[in-house]
Amino acid sequence: MSQHFLLSAAARTISLKAVLSLTDADAWKLFQRLRWPDTDGAPVCPCCGNGRCYDVTRGATPRFRCAACRKDFSPTSGTLFAYHKLSIRDYLAAIVLFVNAVKGISALQLGRDMDISYKAAWVLCHKLREAMASEMKGASVGGSGETVEVDGCYVGGHVRPANYKANRKDRRLAQHQTGKRKVVVAIRERGGRTVAAVFPTEEASADFIKARVEKGTTVHTDEAHSWEPLRTKFRIRQINHSFAYSHDDACTNQAESFFSRLRRAEWGQYHQISDLYLGRYAAEMGWREDHRRQPNGVLFSRLVGQAGRSPMSIDFTGRWQKRAA
Repeated sequence: MSQHFLLSAAARTISLKAVLSLTDADAWKLFQRLRWPDTDGAPVCPCCGNGRCYDVTRGATPRFRCAACRKDFSPTSGTLFAYHKLSIRDYLAAIVLFVNAVKGISALQLGRDMDISYKAAWVLCHKLREAMASEMKGASVGGSGETVEVDGCYVGGHVRPANYKANRKDRRLAQHQTGKRKVVVAIRERGGRTVAAVFPTEEASADFIKARVEKGTTVHTDEAHSWEPLRTKFRIRQINHSFAYSHDDACTNQAESFFSRLRRAEWGQYHQISDLYLGRYAAEMGWREDHRRQPNGVLFSRLVGQAGRSPMSIDFTGRWQKRAA
């Protein structure tokens, strides 16, 4: 039997040891190359986009001045790492730990590994999830001749049953639920990318699915009536799970694979996911599932570059200083 890719040496192209051995200058050069790949690390002004900048560094952090707008900036200016408190080497090391955790890493564990507070680790993890989600922001999947699988997974709102059987209530009824239960709807193209979003019910996702799946796509779903509105735009193939998980090439197994990763992250790493941030965790697991067969060095470069090109976080920049929007 052939060796699984993740067990091979080709899957290991970067390590925590290698990042921590970098000097501050080398760490900054690495970040600059990943943030500005088109210029091989040469600075580009984040305000006006001019490439004519010169070095005005006075300390350990590189500083540049734009020849056009005359504004000073650093490599992290205008990015998710703006106003950073940690060294850039610590951020790169944290990203290595983050991408190496195939089912996610909790903020508590990351804080212990990096010797930083839980608050700092929690914000950093959410910023990295924001960078992951930006890859599929506004993107569509499918197209003529393509196949897309659609399915839903209900998360959260657990109601603990009473101790004595006589006191237990039917948790399927709406009046006995917490109202926090949400459904993560996954739209996964076979051999392509995953789009995930959170809705109160599966029925509420129909318009979103129609907007994010291209015309001419064959959509595979399960037997739920929630997907009937999709017939007005797509050719639908359904699989009845009470009969089989896959039959005559009709299945939702790749969507179920995504949900398996989400469930294992919820139960084994995070233990509880707030409905407020459920969409961010779903986007993270979609990113991990889409890039699961790539070396960790590629994942590292992709995430660092995406974080370097993403604007400052509205939700998490200055969160603990009460400056977040």
